[in-house]
Amino acid sequence: MSASAVLIHLSGASPGTASFYRCLLALPLLIPLALGERRREGGIPGRRRLVTVVAGALFAGDMLLWTAAIAEVGAGLSTVLVNVQVVIVPLLALLVDREALSRRFLASVPFLLVGVVLAGGVFEKGGGGSDPLLGTVHAILAALCYSAFLFLLRREGQDGRPVQSYLWVTASAAVVSLVVGAFWQGVDPAPGWAAVGWLALVALFGQVLGWLLVALATPRLASHVGAVLLLLTPVGAVVLGALVLGERPSALQLAGCVLILASGAVATIRSRR
Repeated sequence: MSASAVLIHLSGASPGTASFYRCLLALPLLIPLALGERRREGGIPGRRRLVTVVAGALFAGDMLLWTAAIAEVGAGLSTVLVNVQVVIVPLLALLVDREALSRRFLASVPFLLVGVVLAGGVFEKGGGGSDPLLGTVHAILAALCYSAFLFLLRREGQDGRPVQSYLWVTASAAVVSLVVGAFWQGVDPAPGWAAVGWLALVALFGQVLGWLLVALATPRLASHVGAVLLLLTPVGAVVLGALVLGERPSALQLAGCVLILASGAVATIRSRR
């Protein structure tokens, strides 16, 4: 999943184009997996399909809003704002499902948030952008969409048949990305073979392998554990950005990555006792 940001950067595609194609190109790979699950486990009821369609729309909203916020408020601050999901997702589980939060997680939250701020490079870049106020609004809306998407994805997967649910999520996200992106930021129906190639890799590694594993794993984890582990995504993006794009993270950004890793370990690894 961390590779998605690098691959999208290499594609040069607009936010709407990237969001649409990464979902569309994932469908041919997901459909056989979903059909196999359907033969073994049966189909999912109509109510669950409706929930997964809503989750897909939220996922598309997150992708479009966050990509817009990067240019408007800066990559660092937009990353910080969208990753407040580490607090929102467990709170949703607490309020809706009455799921208790561990003391380890509550103690780790301040350190996790500080780590995200440092890794985002806010102090080096100052959160600048073309429109900081609008970018902040877009990033906050993206965080709300992202958190609600993660909550629904995990909740629906707890009832079984997660691959079919995720297929509906991806199909819904493709349609919403096409419709909203066409009116808001534009969707290029023919971005070129090079761009399609990079976006096909995003579909394979991000949409199919990455998010499908999230859909399979998070229903088996406490909500706060899944939320914390997803913070490894921006850490991986920093590493891959340095290796592939030649980006050079600062000492504070590296310190933030270390702080996320250490705090995440404390929050999620149970003691043998």
